[in-house]
Amino acid sequence: MSVELRGITKSFGSLVANDAIDLKVEAGQIHAILGENGAGKSTLMNILFGLLQPDQGEILIEGKAIQVNEPSDALAAGIGMVHQHFMLIPVFTVAENIVLGHEKIRGVGSLDLREARTQIMEIAKRFNFEIDPDALIEDLPVGVQQRVEIIKALFFNAKIIILDEPSAVLTPQETDELLNVMRELKKQGKSIIFITHKLREVQEVADEITIIRRGKVVGKAKPTATQEELASMMVGRPVDLEVTKKPFTPGKVILKISDLKVTDNRGRALVSEINFDVHAGEILAVAGVQGNGQTELARAILNLEPHVYGSITIDGSEIVGRTVNESLESGIAFVPESRELDGLISSFSIAENLILDTFHSAPISKSGILDLEKIRSNAEEYTKQFDVRLQSISDSASSLSGGNKQKVVLARELTRPVKLLVASQPTRGLDVGSIEFVHERILAERDAGRAVLLFSNELDEVMALADRIAVMYHGSIIDIVDPSVTRNELGLLMAGVKGKTA
Repeated sequence: MSVELRGITKSFGSLVANDAIDLKVEAGQIHAILGENGAGKSTLMNILFGLLQPDQGEILIEGKAIQVNEPSDALAAGIGMVHQHFMLIPVFTVAENIVLGHEKIRGVGSLDLREARTQIMEIAKRFNFEIDPDALIEDLPVGVQQRVEIIKALFFNAKIIILDEPSAVLTPQETDELLNVMRELKKQGKSIIFITHKLREVQEVADEITIIRRGKVVGKAKPTATQEELASMMVGRPVDLEVTKKPFTPGKVILKISDLKVTDNRGRALVSEINFDVHAGEILAVAGVQGNGQTELARAILNLEPHVYGSITIDGSEIVGRTVNESLESGIAFVPESRELDGLISSFSIAENLILDTFHSAPISKSGILDLEKIRSNAEEYTKQFDVRLQSISDSASSLSGGNKQKVVLARELTRPVKLLVASQPTRGLDVGSIEFVHERILAERDAGRAVLLFSNELDEVMALADRIAVMYHGSIIDIVDPSVTRNELGLLMAGVKGKTA
């Protein structure tokens, strides 16, 4: 079944998320929509699935215009969607999740799942899925949960399946399995719209590629295009995707973590039995599937978590139990995983955001009075040094693009005395040009003798930047390996299968 979008336009206030987008997906085709976060890909698919209404444009199935006011209209037209963040209820079974909203009742308030179980098993057998219809969602691995979402779409006879950033929370092995599932779906006549920003995956399975940048279609390509060609179309200029790294020459231990444990308010362990160190001139990357304790570990180092036990030393000085400000003053630079929520105050000016760590001390302030001229000259110097593209340093941080917001965070954190850089998902949502810049800055810190602790879900980034890789699984470090490890070995570790130690 073919689907076509014509002239789709959608604005949110002054932001034009989709600007007169035309897209056609043929029957039995895997059509990749490539673009960085914020390019407008998900907005476009939410319109196709009826979660949003376009300001202009139309949707056609098999050449006939249809009205999609809500997801039930999309399902009725044969369109299914697997969201980046799964729409499943953890305490329900597979079958209960699939029939939710379409339940059949037997007797007095008794749910009839017999027919649903049979149909689920038939779909699972057809696509070689091993799924128990009576298993609880919370007991299933992430990759299997995603298959439940795919079965849900097939259960309602979807002929067009939208996959929104489907590999974002998967291990490499689960990603490879997903790509095989996509090939099988195609073989059985399904049309697939595959939304991603990962070039390797696009090249492996796509028949056609549409590139979206800033809400507009900027080009189309075949999977035979090189990664460099695709990347340059995404950002509008040539991009060097190769990371050049100097030889690893570690110095003294800067960060040492011993017997670290982090709990929630109920005493449940979020992070436990953490022991490792990071040397001067070293990048230790922490890899793992999202949600395995990386966020809590990064926050604990800054004393942002309230329940931390064990020892964290910076250059020999204990910092557990100290304030966030004292942690920063000990020589930690922190790039949080959400620049909007934790890295910047969006309503403050760019100049003001650049002094959030230092406003209370000289030379920014004297006797509690801010030196406005010094703030202005610092902002002009730092924005130039970090290539922040802006109209004025007086503009609010919210006026900047994602890449430029991250440059402001880096400029603030790396222009004061630093011993350790803690960078959490530093390239999430950035275009490949901004990623290139961030990688260069991280390597510059390492080459200047600073210790770097990098948290990243992007395997290519981890393997390119790291001198050693620590893999987290269920809140613990399962192993520390050399970056010469294969993707397959690293993926097994991320799934909890112990590998070789570096």
